[in-house]
Amino acid sequence: MQARVAEELRQMIISGELPPRSSLSEMALSETFGVSRTPIREALKQLQIEGLVEVRPRVGTFVAVPSRRELTELFQMKELLEGAAARLLAFRGNVPEVERLEANMKAADAAVRDGDAEQYAALVHEFHDLIVVGADNSKLEAHYRTLMNQLAYARLVRTSLSRPGRLDESDDEHHRVLNLIRAKDGDGAERVMREHVRMSHQALMAGMDERRA
Repeated sequence: MQARVAEELRQMIISGELPPRSSLSEMALSETFGVSRTPIREALKQLQIEGLVEVRPRVGTFVAVPSRRELTELFQMKELLEGAAARLLAFRGNVPEVERLEANMKAADAAVRDGDAEQYAALVHEFHDLIVVGADNSKLEAHYRTLMNQLAYARLVRTSLSRPGRLDESDDEHHRVLNLIRAKDGDGAERVMREHVRMSHQALMAGMDERRA
């Protein structure tokens, strides 16, 4: 029961259905899920450990909002993990994930041509996910899943892609990564993937600054 509640709450936070800073009332959630407050309390504790929920003593429980420093640290870890994943995938050769990446790029190119940022954002998530799965390293993938949950990346990527010209830049960077993976150039794939994550981080920060202005 607690695991089901935690997973549903996790997805609601990651998708943005529960926006950042939202208040999380145990009573209201127990009514929403039709369960007692005990599994709600346990689920919130789990999500607090994962960095998705913030508990303020004598104030309440809220959807966590990473600080600028925390975002930077999370993106540094994202860069390391995805760079390593691209390297490992390149060394594996022509595995099914590479074919799926090629199909992803065709769909992404079409989304960029159409100016469909929403569709492209979904394809970005799939592209990165395929690289991590294709690395075939369960420990790397487990750390990556936790990291992406803390970032609530589905929400952030839209801010990053809202920057003028970022759609085309991101698509070009993905092509470079895939070309190096196809060429079995592990060193090159890792380097370019890390550069791509840094560029995404810079675009995100710039987009967040504009929204605050």
